[in-house]
Amino acid sequence: MGRRYFGTDGVRGKVGDTPITPEFVMRLGYAAGVTLIAREKLPMGENPAILIGKDTRISGYMLEAALEAGFAAAGVDVMLAGPIPTPAVAYLTRALRLQAGVVISASHNPFYDNGIKFFSAQGAKLPDAVEEEIEARLEEPMGCVESVRLGRARRIGDAAGRYIEFCKSTFPNELDLRGLKIALDCAHGAAYHIAPNVFHELGAEVFPVGVEPNGLNINDGVGATRPENLRQAVLAQGADIGIALDGDGDRLIMVDRGGEIYDGDKLLYVIASARREEGRLDGVVGTLMSNLGFEHAVKRLGVGFARAKVGDRYVLETLHERGWKLGGENSGHIICLDRHTTGDGIVSALQVLAALRQRGLTLNGACSDLVFYPQKLINIRLPSGFDWQADMGIRSAKEAAEDALGDQGRVLLRPSGTEPLLRVMVEGRDGMLVEQLAREIAEAVEAAVV
Repeated sequence: MGRRYFGTDGVRGKVGDTPITPEFVMRLGYAAGVTLIAREKLPMGENPAILIGKDTRISGYMLEAALEAGFAAAGVDVMLAGPIPTPAVAYLTRALRLQAGVVISASHNPFYDNGIKFFSAQGAKLPDAVEEEIEARLEEPMGCVESVRLGRARRIGDAAGRYIEFCKSTFPNELDLRGLKIALDCAHGAAYHIAPNVFHELGAEVFPVGVEPNGLNINDGVGATRPENLRQAVLAQGADIGIALDGDGDRLIMVDRGGEIYDGDKLLYVIASARREEGRLDGVVGTLMSNLGFEHAVKRLGVGFARAKVGDRYVLETLHERGWKLGGENSGHIICLDRHTTGDGIVSALQVLAALRQRGLTLNGACSDLVFYPQKLINIRLPSGFDWQADMGIRSAKEAAEDALGDQGRVLLRPSGTEPLLRVMVEGRDGMLVEQLAREIAEAVEAAVV
């Protein structure tokens, strides 16, 4: 069965348009609740329990209430955590021995978008089969259990504190961050009241920005998708290092004291090289978007490398398939399975800082072996239903670019899993040629959609 509503990272869209409407989200909660009950083997009379967390978007209040109603109608108890990062929901679901977790967030998207994503009892993204089962139930009429079986709801008052302690526990006990000045951009998102405490309690002097959410300013010129804001904060404060998270706290970008920006590939390499030095690294999983120079650098470490489809769920699947512990995306999603079950911006930043502390290196020094190929990414908005793969003009432009690059680069065209965009990526040794070929393909796409 195909997936009508679930993308690579849950159900997502513009608030007020299907599927992000109160009515649909209530039905989604009900369908997910019925699916959960059908799959769980609980004692008679005991309701399954699910955790709901959200980021700081104004629509989170409305969607939280709708989800709560849907779950209650299905006979599922709800625990409300309020604004907390996506990986906090994964952790708390597992730590509290709940049957599932739900995050209301559209991650790095603007405030007028929102989304719903689910975690299993083990703190992992739901398998495709379970999401398809939920989708199938969405086609059925919504019902309601008898009153005696209705779900109850309560708030968890110490959700943030529990997660802060978990994050700190992933940093080596013998290390601290004393003497380190950190500029920290929380994107006015879910980590605004959590991340500053984590780094401060480990000893750092923290200069927080992006910590004044108003429901409308999440990701607005701040955070991991707008690293220039962090760069300016690092330089203005004379910080030793900068850390930027995205709206739901699962993505990481860093900046060194000189203002150089470090993406997910570079940060993943810092962690990988430290783990290899300690003798606890078998391989690294990247994605189709990972830089070819990153792949070559990882292989020079003497460990395996594999590419997954774009999306942290696919990185996670490949890690499990190969029995490896470390992977990620150049966008800043980094998964350290020896620390957490899912990608976590705060935990990943702590792993980078631990690697630097242990080896006595700066970010620049830790990345000295990396030589990246020039890479150009252009996003083109696609009209609904447009079949870009069938267009001869696009196909010809792609083939011409591949011929021009030969074995000195690569071309990747892929649709976004969260937005109506086609991503055109060209990579190669010759930066000028890469720019030219990327623009030629983008122009072919734009001509095709007119």
